[in-house]
Amino acid sequence: MSGIQEKYEIYVSRIKNTYQKYLDVATPHVMKRWIGTYVLFAIFMARIVFTEGWYIVCYTWAIYILNMFLQFLTPKFDPSLEQEFRDESVEEGTGQMDENDEEFRPFIRRLPEFRFWYKSTVSTLIAIACSLFTIFDIPVFWPILLMYFIILFLITMRRQIQHMAKYHYLPFDIGKTKYQGGKK
Repeated sequence: MSGIQEKYEIYVSRIKNTYQKYLDVATPHVMKRWIGTYVLFAIFMARIVFTEGWYIVCYTWAIYILNMFLQFLTPKFDPSLEQEFRDESVEEGTGQMDENDEEFRPFIRRLPEFRFWYKSTVSTLIAIACSLFTIFDIPVFWPILLMYFIILFLITMRRQIQHMAKYHYLPFDIGKTKYQGGKK
């Protein structure tokens, strides 16, 4: 019996290594990865629209994607907590108040781009798989779900943009200076 179990473990290990190899190969190809994911998004949305069903699956998927997008936009270390810590240290006399604190602090995301892509792709594949089974096609009045999602999206994005403006961070590198290494 242990021989069969050993062969099974070797087989599973080989599959995991192959899967990881393909993920490692795909890592530097950001644009190609996202194009593939957008194609999956389009396939899923076309399936929802043309079959006129699985609205609960679509709504759940959209909420999950929105949650991950917010994590992608949010810094790993919350600036409001850092500000509170600085204020407390100044009050206790252990820190100094420095108004000209221009030290460069890189933007580190709570959810890195690769993990955001990976989770988006996997969740879309799961949503497509769920849309293949009628058990998940629960009858609902879809305009209410759509309206609720739009309101939720607008409120959360407004709050996120206010947070970005208050603590002066930009999670994208658009408009930022890019330095080239010395070319000889």
